[in-house]
Amino acid sequence: MRFQQGQWRAVWLGLVLLVLVGCDPAQPIEGSAPPAQVSVMILEPIELRVNEDLSGRVAAVRTAEIRAQIGGIVQQRLFDQGAEVKAGAALFQINPAPFKAEADSAAATLQRAVAVLARARIRADRLEPLMKAEAVSRQVYDDAISLRDQAAADVAQAKATLARRQLDLQFATVEAPISGRIDQALVSEGALVSPSDSSPLARIQQINQVYVDVRQSTASLESLRQALANQVQPSGPGLVADVLSSDGKPSGLTGRILFSGIDVDAGTGDVLLRILVDNPQRQLLPGMYVQARIPRAHYPKALTVPQQAVIRTGGQASVWVVDDHNLAKRVAIELGELVDRRYRIASGLSAGQQVVIEGGERLAEDAQVTAHIWQPTATTEHLSSATH
Repeated sequence: MRFQQGQWRAVWLGLVLLVLVGCDPAQPIEGSAPPAQVSVMILEPIELRVNEDLSGRVAAVRTAEIRAQIGGIVQQRLFDQGAEVKAGAALFQINPAPFKAEADSAAATLQRAVAVLARARIRADRLEPLMKAEAVSRQVYDDAISLRDQAAADVAQAKATLARRQLDLQFATVEAPISGRIDQALVSEGALVSPSDSSPLARIQQINQVYVDVRQSTASLESLRQALANQVQPSGPGLVADVLSSDGKPSGLTGRILFSGIDVDAGTGDVLLRILVDNPQRQLLPGMYVQARIPRAHYPKALTVPQQAVIRTGGQASVWVVDDHNLAKRVAIELGELVDRRYRIASGLSAGQQVVIEGGERLAEDAQVTAHIWQPTATTEHLSSATH
């Protein structure tokens, strides 16, 4: 009996210890959860420029086709292919001998006509007093005057013929009509050329300035005009556009959009924008593909958030914000442009608010949170600095 009482006492002591352990105040209360850990960004206004990169092709400001104005045999090429030439520089020499002979013949004809005119004038001058004294008939005097006038006309015709022959002789030397860079010669020495040839002798392109022609939708035209009206760039006609290489790298060249050069393609409805670019080092060559960075809008004080912070539900965009009591609130927003993975906030937020960037997928309305400042990655910082 005493042994049984000892067993019961041990059982009761064990039950008491279990109850004490179950009531340990250090154990968490069932149903409570620790505050969610989130990364937040404090909204601050920044200057934001919105640009668009468009592909385009380089075209020369002026292009001249070199053609023969007379027919003949090319004797000599007088330029280095690919060189810069000045307006008036000799490019080709066509055999001048036939034209020199014709010019000499026209000069002799003129000389003979001048001699005939001189003799006709002398005869008319001699007959005038005789006609007045009625020593000769009026008919004889009129015939002399007619011969004199005809000789004067022959002189004028001979002069015109000589001028034309001298012009042909001058055309035997083919000159550059404009200054610029000349391409390769399209004919060689010994070739027979004429003004009716379909292909030119060579081409000259003026590339100290070039055009960059880009295409975009007609809907973007109004935004361009608005950007022109609100531009804060240096004075001058047109908007300033940066020229990039075909792979998007900066070239160091800028140009101005010529709104007078805007043309709408009737087939596609696209707008052709022409950008005038100074090209002193001849970096841009006609036919090259490049990109042009076109300004779209400028916001002196814009609020932006990373793309990852935006939640879309049923077509409505929203973000999580943390209030002064560390409670999560979901706020509907209106988005503007997306620039380098950051949305411009058109409405819904104000400067100084804490927007949740990371950890928002675990939040509920009015949930308690523990917030720390979001640290962007090196890639994000680079994109941000390149945009603003």
